[in-house]
Amino acid sequence: MNAKIITIVGGGSTYTPGVVKAILSKKDTFPVKEIRAYDIDEERQNDVAIIVNEVVKATCPECKFFTTTDPKTAFENTNFVFAQIRVGKYAMREQDEKIALKHGAVGQETCGCGGLAYGLRTIYPMVEILDMVEKYAAPNHWILNYSNPAAIVALALKKLRPNARIINICDMPVAIMNSMADILHCDPHDIKPDYFGLNHFGWFTNIWVNGESRFAELKQHAMQHGYLCDVPDEQHWEPSWVHTYGNVKPMMERFPDYLPNTYLQYYLLSQDIVDDSNPDYTRANEVMDGREKTLFDAIKRYKETGAYDDGMFVVGAHGTFIVDLAESLCRENGGRYLLIVKNEGAIADLPDDAMVEIPCYVSPRGIEKISIGHIPTFYKGMIEQQYACEKCLVEGAMENSYNKVLQAFTLNKTIKSSTQAKAILDEMIIANKAYWPELK
Repeated sequence: MNAKIITIVGGGSTYTPGVVKAILSKKDTFPVKEIRAYDIDEERQNDVAIIVNEVVKATCPECKFFTTTDPKTAFENTNFVFAQIRVGKYAMREQDEKIALKHGAVGQETCGCGGLAYGLRTIYPMVEILDMVEKYAAPNHWILNYSNPAAIVALALKKLRPNARIINICDMPVAIMNSMADILHCDPHDIKPDYFGLNHFGWFTNIWVNGESRFAELKQHAMQHGYLCDVPDEQHWEPSWVHTYGNVKPMMERFPDYLPNTYLQYYLLSQDIVDDSNPDYTRANEVMDGREKTLFDAIKRYKETGAYDDGMFVVGAHGTFIVDLAESLCRENGGRYLLIVKNEGAIADLPDDAMVEIPCYVSPRGIEKISIGHIPTFYKGMIEQQYACEKCLVEGAMENSYNKVLQAFTLNKTIKSSTQAKAILDEMIIANKAYWPELK
C-alpha cells in the first residue's frame, strides 16, 4: 500500500490529537507520509498542534505534520479528508441547548431543535469544503465526514453535491458496541451488528460475536441496567453519559424488540430529559469544563514548562473508527461498518432518497449496502416523521424558506406544538444571525 496523505478538517478540535494517534498506531498496515491540519481558527489550531507534534514525535517521527489555513495547501493531492467541523464552536451549542430548554424543549446538539439549528449552520460550510476538496485533492480521494448533525448534513450534501466522494459516519454506534463488548466480556472487533435507522435515530436488531448471536443476553442486561456495566467505556465517564446509558433501561422496558441507539432517549423520553436538565448548565458547559478545559490547560502547562502528558486526551471510538474505515478503503478484503448512505431500497419501507444508517461492506471498490428489507410499523412511523423533519429543514436551507424551517421544527418529535416551535425558531434566528441562511 502506498503511503497516504491525510488532511484533518477542524484541526483545532480537541479530538485531533486522538485521531492523529489512531492514524499513526496503524502505520504498519496503513502507512501515512503526511498529515495536514486545516482550520479557519489559526490560533486554536496552532495550540492543539503543540500536542499533535508530540504525538507524531513519539509515534512516527518520519511522518510529516503541519497546520494551515490555506485550502490549496491543505487539500492539494490529499488522499483522505477527515472532516470534523463545529460551526459556531461550543458557544453556539450552548445557545442552542439553552434556548430550547428555556421554552421547555429538549436541549441537545444533534437532536430536537438544537440539532436543526446546528444543521442550518453546517450545511453550506460543508458544501464549501467539498468544493475545495474537489478542486485540489487527488482524483480518487475520499472525504470521511464526522461533522454533526450527520443525518441533516448527509441529506443536504447528497442533494447539493450528489457526486462528491464523501462517506458520512458516526462513532456513537461504535461507542455503544464498545460498552456491549464490556457487558459480554469480548473484544469489540469481534462484534458484528445488524442495525437500521437514521443517524442518531436507529436500532440494533441483532448482535453477533464470532458468528454467535448474543442479542437475547444483551436485551436482558439492557432491561435491568441499560448499557451500563462494571467497566464503562472511558469516553463516557461524565455524569450525563452515565445517565444516557442508564436511560436505555426504560426505553427497553417499553419497546423491547430492539436495542436502541442512546440518542433515541431525546425522542422517546423527551419530557423526562427536559425535567432532568439544568437550563443553566447543559452538556455544552460540561464539555467546555471537561474535555476542552483538560486539553487547553495541558497546552498552557506545556507552553510554561515543556512537560507533555500523554493522558490529556483519549483516542476512543472517534479516532479508531475513522482510521479503520480509511484503511478498509485501501485494503482488498475491506471491512463491515455502519455507514450513512442513500437508501435506494435497502430499507424497503422508506423513500429511496432517505440517508439511512445501515451495515455496509467497504473495500477499494467502494461501498456495498446490506439489504434490511421491511421494518415494523412503529419503527417505520418513527423514522418517517424524523426523515420528514430533516427533509423540510434541508429544503428550507436551500430555498431560504422560513415556512419550511418552521415545518421542520413543528414535525420534530421533541416539540410539543407549532406554537412552541415558532417561539424557539424565532429566538434561534436571532442567535444564529451570523451563521444561518437568511430565512424569508
